[in-house]
Amino acid sequence: MAEDQSLSIDPKPNNADSVLSEDYQSDLTSLRSSIVDYRYENGRRYHAFRAGAYWGPNDEKAQDHLDIGMMCRKSSISARGRGSGRWNSQTCTQRPQSSAPTSPQSNRVGCRQTHIKPGGYIEQVEQSVVPKSDDGSTEGTVFEEWGRISLQAGDAFGKSLRIVDESRDRMVKAGFVDVVERRFKVPIGGWPADPRLQQLGLYNRLQWAEGIEGWSMYLLTNVLGWTREEVDVYLAKMRKGLQDPTIHAYQECTVVYGRKPGKAEQAEP
Repeated sequence: MAEDQSLSIDPKPNNADSVLSEDYQSDLTSLRSSIVDYRYENGRRYHAFRAGAYWGPNDEKAQDHLDIGMMCRKSSISARGRGSGRWNSQTCTQRPQSSAPTSPQSNRVGCRQTHIKPGGYIEQVEQSVVPKSDDGSTEGTVFEEWGRISLQAGDAFGKSLRIVDESRDRMVKAGFVDVVERRFKVPIGGWPADPRLQQLGLYNRLQWAEGIEGWSMYLLTNVLGWTREEVDVYLAKMRKGLQDPTIHAYQECTVVYGRKPGKAEQAEP
């Protein structure tokens, strides 16, 4: 990812997905309880607990897409909230020196964050649902349509998809101090000239190709009133756009962190 800088375009972009590892398709899966109930709709599986409270499916296809792009560091790996978690076992098999947990227990003491001690920090990472471009190549394309419709659907659903632009203010409003926001550009596709960003863009494009159905199906059909057929046509346009090397799209990613005031600061009038 590149922070606050324009992304150089490769005149001969790498548009092949074959350079990507297929490790994310691992057959390693966690055991599921036989008593779990699910809800099926439009060919996708959704959670039944508080049905409709969350728009995303939880089936194998959704888990596969979450596993894409999990580039692990060599020595220390933290994966909380960053995918399905299935890649932990595979990574530790390939990298015995890593510290990712392979057998998570039900009592995840290390994940408890019900209260941040005074002086502690919190970090929030978000990605925009609105693809952008520095050269105007997304204007008038399905990418521009995707951003507009996604925001509309989130607003109608009552759960904003604008969080990438709201997280800093929310953290300040919650009482955190020394709040810092950093913005990055995450390319969609193999168009960047920088090899590292090019590979990142290819992974991100694959994530989009695998994820757009799950991201949109519930919101478009149940919230905006589209038919399944209309969604399928729309997604076909989106997949075609993802393969267009003349569109130099990226997502904005924000990293926001802040500190909980110390006891002395909290005592000040």
